[in-house]
Amino acid sequence: MEDVMKERVAELENYIMKKCLWQFHSRSWDREKQNEGVLTKTMQILCGEPVDKGTPADRCYWVDAVVLAEEYTKRFEWLAEMGIAEIKQLMQALKERIDYVTITGSLNKELTVKQY
Repeated sequence: MEDVMKERVAELENYIMKKCLWQFHSRSWDREKQNEGVLTKTMQILCGEPVDKGTPADRCYWVDAVVLAEEYTKRFEWLAEMGIAEIKQLMQALKERIDYVTITGSLNKELTVKQY
């Protein structure tokens, strides 16, 4: 089961890295907020939960999340076979992976420049 989860996370990550521009902010704190906002809202959409759109940032993340959820649903048929708890676990693992790739494991030194 763990191998299946890793494979699915890799598929979702691959889509984001090839098709989405939102993960390329120039500051680590922007990337953290963006990753959290977009991926949490994507998870909520995939699970049929209400999504907070109360602030301009929330609405911005929501728009990206709607597109991502639609593409994930269309491209990855195995999502339809997953329960809500499994989707939440998958999306948490994806967020951790995206955080690593775009922030903590990134070699981009500009992410930590204090003048930004």
